[in-house]
Amino acid sequence: MSNVAAAGAVLTLPARPAVIEAVTVVVASGEPVVRLGLRVLCGDFDVVAEAATARDAVREVLLHRPDVLVLDLVDGETVLAELRRSARDVAVLALASTDDDDSLRAALRSGVRGYLHKDANRDEIVRAIQGVAAGEMIFGPAAADRLLGLVGRPLGVAATPFPGLTGREREVLNLVAAGLSNQLIARQLRLSPKTVSNHLSAIFAKLRTASRAEAIVLAREAGLGMGMV
Repeated sequence: MSNVAAAGAVLTLPARPAVIEAVTVVVASGEPVVRLGLRVLCGDFDVVAEAATARDAVREVLLHRPDVLVLDLVDGETVLAELRRSARDVAVLALASTDDDDSLRAALRSGVRGYLHKDANRDEIVRAIQGVAAGEMIFGPAAADRLLGLVGRPLGVAATPFPGLTGREREVLNLVAAGLSNQLIARQLRLSPKTVSNHLSAIFAKLRTASRAEAIVLAREAGLGMGMV
């Protein structure tokens, strides 16, 4: 605590919370200007390292074991996948250029503890770093609204499975989940086998699945492919 005398009275000013001084941070961004800006914004914390690539980010996190990784990388999922295996204790604050449902779901699946839009101001970023370092989950206003929309739908109102897919892609996935081959799907939807194959490639990419079997599991868990064939 600091005591300041003013006009014969004693004004007591609270010292800066110790948690700010104790928090260590690694900043990761592919843009030098963004890294510089983040370092300035994180001036209240101990920024122990910067990284420009996913590989560098993983290396610096494993080397320094910071409390928080502030992550702004296009290939951030690579970093998150490695940290889930090697440094689960490091809290990740993701800075995103979009707050759409698919990006938010992907971030949550990846284990981030904070999710802010890149336009967040200094106070929001500082508060988020403090929060995730303390074990909280922090979301920016837009992301929080979307999260409430995802989990707060009224009972009996089902979400459309895999909203990131087009209507045709959902039709193809439904038939795949029912066990149909590409040839049968092509015949039923009056498409060429090549077109079906292209749709499947897009589906696997959007669902982040590595195989047809994995896509079938996800689809059936969502209720697709049931009662057919």
